[in-house]
Amino acid sequence: MDIVELLQMTVTYLLITIAGIFVIVNPLTTAFAFMSLTARMGEKRKQEIALRATKISTGLFFIFALLGSLIFQLFGITLAAFRIAGGIILFGIAMGMISKRNGEKTEKQSKPEGEISDDISVIPIAIPFISGPGSIATVMILTSEAPTIYHTVLVFLAVLITTVSCYYSMIYSKVIVRYLGETGKQIITKVFGLILAVISVQFVVNGIANVLVDFGIFEIPGVDPGPGFEPESE
Repeated sequence: MDIVELLQMTVTYLLITIAGIFVIVNPLTTAFAFMSLTARMGEKRKQEIALRATKISTGLFFIFALLGSLIFQLFGITLAAFRIAGGIILFGIAMGMISKRNGEKTEKQSKPEGEISDDISVIPIAIPFISGPGSIATVMILTSEAPTIYHTVLVFLAVLITTVSCYYSMIYSKVIVRYLGETGKQIITKVFGLILAVISVQFVVNGIANVLVDFGIFEIPGVDPGPGFEPESE
């Protein structure tokens, strides 16, 4: 593989991975929530909270990405099962993003404006706004599907790009809210929801393909049996 092919592969894989993580994390939603939760705070305090939330969420993503295979082994979970379950969860989130009407509030946005806890950088900003169950599952699936160490590094880079985007969306939340408004937020959320629905369906399709190969029902080119399902030697 020459340098040009490597560069093309890197850019393509990185963009696909960023899209998969970015649409489920949705930094715009984080910006709107951050604006509401920090309405009575000073700029310095806002920056501290945004930075800490970004560090915590990035660390959580990295931990689950690194320990994903260990978690599978510990609980006896196959990659196929996790792909299917993760895809179903993400599809439910996607349908919520698409079908949500203007003015409706999610459970995350139930606090009145300006009402804060002692430290909102951990809960609810880092968890679950940035690193929620759906986004963690997405990172674990992407890491487990990475064919090489190089691709795994690209997944980590995509996580870093997404969380840094969340940081700047929080820092400039006033500008984002002012220019997008509620209508702009709803439009972008629905578009993200559609993209997420497609990604989640692909996760389920990949999982079903793995199950069919694991149990020897079909032989699908490019799909190998998962751990614990290696074909027995005759």
